[in-house]
Amino acid sequence: MERELLRHSSSNIHLVDSIGRYIHGSGGKRIRPALLLLSARLNGFEEPVCCRLGAVVEMVHSATLVHDDIIDDAKVRRGRASVNARWGNEITVLMGDWLFMNSFGLALGERHFRILDLLADVTRKMVEGELIQLSMNRNPDITEAQHLEISMRKTALLFSACTQIGGILGSVTEEQEEDLRLYGLQVGMAFQLVDDVLDFTSTESTLGKPVCSDLKEGKLTLPLIYLMQDGTPQDRELIRSIIREDDFGGRNRDTILDLIRHYGTADRVLDKASEYARQAKKHLMSFPDCEARAALTAIPDYIVSRDR
Repeated sequence: MERELLRHSSSNIHLVDSIGRYIHGSGGKRIRPALLLLSARLNGFEEPVCCRLGAVVEMVHSATLVHDDIIDDAKVRRGRASVNARWGNEITVLMGDWLFMNSFGLALGERHFRILDLLADVTRKMVEGELIQLSMNRNPDITEAQHLEISMRKTALLFSACTQIGGILGSVTEEQEEDLRLYGLQVGMAFQLVDDVLDFTSTESTLGKPVCSDLKEGKLTLPLIYLMQDGTPQDRELIRSIIREDDFGGRNRDTILDLIRHYGTADRVLDKASEYARQAKKHLMSFPDCEARAALTAIPDYIVSRDR
């Protein structure tokens, strides 16, 4: 899969090739292609198409990150300068477009139109999720349900597409395909909720990007949504003023982190992520015990315990 990913991140245009190799060299956890490969392997399917489609979903993921960093004016990604910080927004927008088109060109080459339809639908919903989130920026009254809807669209749907594609390739039954879709969806939800927590509890050196970036960008994620529910009127007004006045200095940051610890809202979010992980593993019970199932069973536990 890595060889396919590098090959399709390359170009005979020097600038595109340089950026493509830079993105590939940034690494990443490769969870999405791993989910696709393992889901296909559940029924013993291990053909080269799995690696090509694994590269497709990783390129789709990279394209969304590249565009997200422009929207968020992010300067760091995975411990190094973001593409927009190094090459500028204009080039980065086009590079994100190139990654999207290259990924869909590779997928189209497989002539598996059901998978192509699935990828197109998921990518559209991911963009819609980004638009919904942008419309909610600097809104201190966003609800838990609204945030979970955004998380489902922006993150979890691509996870579910990976596992569903693996099931389609492996010719599983309709019931098993639905189990794999739901497994991926719940793993993706767990992944995003842990991300929400790490933004407050991790360090920049561990996370590979600045901490507390969501609040700086005017986004209320679940730890703060719960704090708005549980905190005093003074606590809620502090959050509102930070959002309203874009005032997130060191003193306010320390106060917010103290409040998250005091009310235990990060732990509450991790408990919710753990529940998603537990539910995800239940959807693997319809598959025979094998190495691939054992690996898929281990992934949700890794996700809720990760530190980056």
